[in-house]
Amino acid sequence: MEIHLLFCTTDHPDFVALIRELDRDLAVRDGLEHSFYQQFNKPDPKMEAVVVYGDGQPAACGALRDFDPDSTEVKRMYVRPEYRRKGLAVHVLGALEDRARTKGRKRCILETGLRQPEAIALYTKSGYVRIPNYGPYAGVDNSCCFEKRLSE
Repeated sequence: MEIHLLFCTTDHPDFVALIRELDRDLAVRDGLEHSFYQQFNKPDPKMEAVVVYGDGQPAACGALRDFDPDSTEVKRMYVRPEYRRKGLAVHVLGALEDRARTKGRKRCILETGLRQPEAIALYTKSGYVRIPNYGPYAGVDNSCCFEKRLSE
């Protein structure tokens, strides 16, 4: 499969379409808690998005939001079901980490839900370590937060 990455804004039509699919999936996984999480995942003009195309079709996405001067938060990671298990999530995450490095960030942080074991496995395999829940996720039982220190 030929892979192409496009960095874009969060209003890019392919990113928007992928996020709609992600939100439908999360609504099922999170159930009644979905509206709580959704408030922290709205498109933000300050966010930078990436769309991964597989053979010309939008297949996966992710985004970055500056968190503090040293940290960037990874947001909106998603791979369409038909493209899963092909390494695209690793491409998305790697591209986001590279972008964070070029912006001078020293670490990436993120939050995911306990009902997303495949996401937890990806982050752990990619060198992320569990940290105490931060910001709005502090004290939220379904949330688990991670960080990865970025080398120069």
